[in-house]
Amino acid sequence: MTRGRVALVAGLLAVAGLGAAAIAIQAPSNEQEAATPLSPDPSLDKAVAPTVAPSAKPAAKSPPLATSDTPMAEREAVIGVLNKRDGVARDLVMKPGEAKRIGPLIVRLRACDQTADWEDEQLTGAFIQADLHGADGQWRRIFSGWLYKESPSLNVVENPYWDVWPKSCKMRHAEVGPDTVAAGSSAGAPVRSSAKKSAAASGAEPRPAAEPSPSALSNSAT
Repeated sequence: MTRGRVALVAGLLAVAGLGAAAIAIQAPSNEQEAATPLSPDPSLDKAVAPTVAPSAKPAAKSPPLATSDTPMAEREAVIGVLNKRDGVARDLVMKPGEAKRIGPLIVRLRACDQTADWEDEQLTGAFIQADLHGADGQWRRIFSGWLYKESPSLNVVENPYWDVWPKSCKMRHAEVGPDTVAAGSSAGAPVRSSAKKSAAASGAEPRPAAEPSPSALSNSAT
């Protein structure tokens, strides 16, 4: 074999050896790469939940404004009664149309009224009728009219043994209605009270309810 062929064969063997070495070096890298799992994108696996805004709580409803005064039959008054002989005072809780008896005295409440909070003068009044059983066995009316808590001198029960006066009248007044004007309105009119005038102002006596007979009443206040 000539030197040229020997050199050619040696060159081919050298090239072949280098290629095999390169393959041997690259193979572990490919195996390692193939054995390593790819980490998936977390954003692809997790479903994005829709954002739901919390529902707003409904606003609490304010109670409706009263559009009329409390009907007379639904009002409640406290009437004070004093026995001047023994100095004992009692309170009678009554509704218009009721009558109660304390010993020989019968107290009937026909009506009660009070001025609204926005009125300049505050008055609490009651239309009362008082009947007294005499020693002769006869019933006599010793008082009939309006009595006022704040101004007892306007009207008094003139009796040496008994005194009667109003202490309160539980009722409400209209807050809105045809006789009221909202403050700051374009009309510029002042707010007017919707409370009706009492029978004392008009001079009229309230319509009497059916009077119970004295014998039907209890001998003591209930």
